[in-house]
Amino acid sequence: MRLVIARCSVDYIGRLTAHLPMASRLLLVKADGSVSVHADDRAYKPLNWMTPPCSFRDELLDGAGTWTVTNKAGEQLIITIESVEHDSSHELGVDPGLQKDGVEAELQRLLALHVETFGTGWTLVRREYPTAIGPVDLLCRDADGRTVAVEIKRRGEIDGVEQLTRYLELLNRDPLLAPVRGVFAAQEIKPQARVLAGDRGIDCLTVDYAVLKGTDDPSQRLF
Repeated sequence: MRLVIARCSVDYIGRLTAHLPMASRLLLVKADGSVSVHADDRAYKPLNWMTPPCSFRDELLDGAGTWTVTNKAGEQLIITIESVEHDSSHELGVDPGLQKDGVEAELQRLLALHVETFGTGWTLVRREYPTAIGPVDLLCRDADGRTVAVEIKRRGEIDGVEQLTRYLELLNRDPLLAPVRGVFAAQEIKPQARVLAGDRGIDCLTVDYAVLKGTDDPSQRLF
């Protein structure tokens, strides 16, 4: 991972345009090729970013110049750097991934047992399917035999969609699996996450934990 603290402005050029005026910011360039721009006043997500696969062109000279990051759709993140205060690179190694809490782990187990929840004719290939960036919760095949990667969360937010996007990019490089589509499954899915998932071609499924456990029968509810 490369960490750069710089005074910079940022322009995003694509389906939408966005501009960040000149200010001091943290720039992250990760081993997966992603580039993100961070401020010092929030921790939830970057101010702007570009996810892989993308190309990176560094045109700095004596600590000033531009970075141009371009994704496969031709969208660009152009970072104009006025001065650099810090520039360092660090090898973090392979991350073991987020350890799921009890509910998420149980959801994964139950959905693996009842994979037909996703559709008639679905079959499970493997739980915790390994990749270079962490395990995919469930790798399945749908009724037509197509490969599907399923990411399971208790609460579905944007970060979970981004995580599944990275898995799909990696899995689709494997000719034995491709094409691979994605399903984002959670007890509750935030509207922003649904919009992002739809933009990425990822299906969303809201799952009922109680029904999966067999402790609740929807047909017996009054409301």
